[in-house]
Order: sequence, then C-alpha cells, then structure tokens
Amino acid sequence: MHRAIAEKLRVSPALIQIARENLDRWSLAQGRSQPYWDAWREILNRPLAEVLDLLVEESERMTAMRQSSPFAGVLDTAERRAVYERFTLGKAEGS
Repeated sequence: MHRAIAEKLRVSPALIQIARENLDRWSLAQGRSQPYWDAWREILNRPLAEVLDLLVEESERMTAMRQSSPFAGVLDTAERRAVYERFTLGKAEGS
C-alpha cells in the first residue's frame, strides 16, 4: 500500500498535506499511537525524497510505523482496490 502512496506523492507532492492534517486531527485525541504520530510528524518535515524512501523501507521500525500511517485519504477507493487486487493475485500465484 505504501509503495502506491509513495508513487502518488512523487507525482503530487502536495498530497503530503493530507498526512499532516490527519496527524493534527488524530493528535487532538491523544491516543496510544501518539508516539508514532510524533515520529511521523518528524518524518514529514524531511525532504520529500527521504519521506518516500522511508515509506517503503523494509525495516522493523518502518513496518511498525506503517501500522499508524497518517496517509489515509491519499489513495482513492479505486487505487486502494487495485493494490489489494495485486496483493491477492501475487499471493495466489505464490501458493
């Protein structure tokens, strides 16, 4: 999912504002994910190339971070469905 998000942000960098707005809204609730949201806020202040690299980084830290991803709303329904279909097809071909 985050590979598709990274590609869309590469084409339309202004969409990163959606993530910032999500973090602002979620932070008002002071949820258990606040430490992750704070870390995302720090990441979003980096240069776009770094943000994109981190979005797809296959590390334990970034895997955990993606569980509290602020990028809800960057992909539309059709784009999310296409990602799920590619994932499902890939799993079916691999089994």
